[in-house]
Amino acid sequence: MTVTGSDIEIELLVDAHAVVGEGPAWDAALRRLVWVDILRGVVHLFDPDTGDDEQADVGKAVGAAVPRASGGLALALEDGFAAFDPATEQLTPLAPVEADQPGLRMNDGKCDRAGRFWAGSMEWDGVNPEGSLYRLDPDHQVTRMVEGVRISNGLGWSPDERTMYYIDSPTHRVDVFDFDLDGGSLANRRTLVELPLEWGLPDGMAVDAEGCLWVAFWGGWSVRRLAPDGTLAATLTLPVSQVSSCAFGGPEGADLYITSATDKLTAEQLRAEPHAGALFRARPGVAGGPTHAFGG
Repeated sequence: MTVTGSDIEIELLVDAHAVVGEGPAWDAALRRLVWVDILRGVVHLFDPDTGDDEQADVGKAVGAAVPRASGGLALALEDGFAAFDPATEQLTPLAPVEADQPGLRMNDGKCDRAGRFWAGSMEWDGVNPEGSLYRLDPDHQVTRMVEGVRISNGLGWSPDERTMYYIDSPTHRVDVFDFDLDGGSLANRRTLVELPLEWGLPDGMAVDAEGCLWVAFWGGWSVRRLAPDGTLAATLTLPVSQVSSCAFGGPEGADLYITSATDKLTAEQLRAEPHAGALFRARPGVAGGPTHAFGG
């Protein structure tokens, strides 16, 4: 399949003006898109059938939200992992992570097919390599998997689940690991592709059914599709500069949801980007794999 990007419509869904919209994940059970506004501590539930976007304030920075197999959501908060019931807005801690280090917070994350929740941390300003990538198992045990991270961001798995892709944004590259689904282990870290600085800062990421990577570029006005060997296959241009993440969803997995941000934009920039911080959707002609829930 050839995806050119030039004739793909970018649809404005929710003009939320999020400070840092992030972490979209499709909840197949609810038929909703879950996404977050990190710095406002808000979890969004978007209903594509009605256009309604419900919001819940969880009281602290939230880097990612994923469906939970037992119902509700699992969150990566500034101080660790928690369960969240959107119906009652009850927040239940699952496991602390770096709770004794207030200079750090959790960031982007998602689940593998075995129901493990992978999410990374970063300094609030992302300057020093003090962050890590963590794995939360269904029994709530936390394991540090990668250290020395500046801004832990996009991750995903190849369709055969033998490879995990990972982005530490300031490195301007996509790295790969050999991945063992049974044990949840990583090995043989290496660089898939060095990304041009002029593209912007690589941020969130999704993997489609053909094994291509869709990478959001903060400061780059775009989501770019990279072939499994790292070569550029397509570019989706958006009307906002700070494109933060993307995820496939919808009943057939054919909708690409895209988040964005207003963080640190000047008044002049905001006038030039009136839809900064919005949630968008594209239908690129290729589907993504299923979103996995925490807990299996």
